[in-house]
Amino acid sequence: MSDSEVRAATAQQRAETAEFLAGLDAASWDEPTLCEGWRVREVAAHLSMPYRTSLPRFVLGMIAARGNFDRLADRVARDDAARLSTTELVAAIGDNTEHPWKPPGAGFAGALSHDVIHGLDITVALGHTDPLPLDRMRMVLDPLNPRSVKYFSVDLDGIALQATDLDFRYGEGEMVSGRAQDLLLVLCGRKLPPGYLEGESAARFTSG
Repeated sequence: MSDSEVRAATAQQRAETAEFLAGLDAASWDEPTLCEGWRVREVAAHLSMPYRTSLPRFVLGMIAARGNFDRLADRVARDDAARLSTTELVAAIGDNTEHPWKPPGAGFAGALSHDVIHGLDITVALGHTDPLPLDRMRMVLDPLNPRSVKYFSVDLDGIALQATDLDFRYGEGEMVSGRAQDLLLVLCGRKLPPGYLEGESAARFTSG
């Protein structure tokens, strides 16, 4: 896929996320997501962090976090979720669909992955099961490698993940199957609600 195709898919993903968030009631913003410890408002704040954070603020934040990006991201998400209104959070995403941000070393495909994963963190947790376009999922899954999966510290020992809607398989062993977007969440260390996965070991990646 070309950069222009990936960027177009990223813009569409951001627009869909902003539209979804704009339709939520007040209570839904405080619902937990699949991103452990974060409510919808923290995930929305994190999604829009790259567009609102200047380089000096980022550098100072990394110093305060002793070089740990996850620690920085958590603190910023909580601070910004408390400081910004839901309207401002929606606008921060919806007004930046074409923003050229990309994670260091991950390129535009990394930006798309970031938006897709955290978008699913919200929608799946809130019980919305609409499928994402399969061409978008291919753009996210094709660059996956053991190094990127290792980042999330998910235990896939003895497990083969097999997509039911896409030609995608990851790992070797006992099969756990599901939609490509649901397997993506497994690869990112998320626990899915019951009924999303099939296989004798599906419970290993299922909440509750």
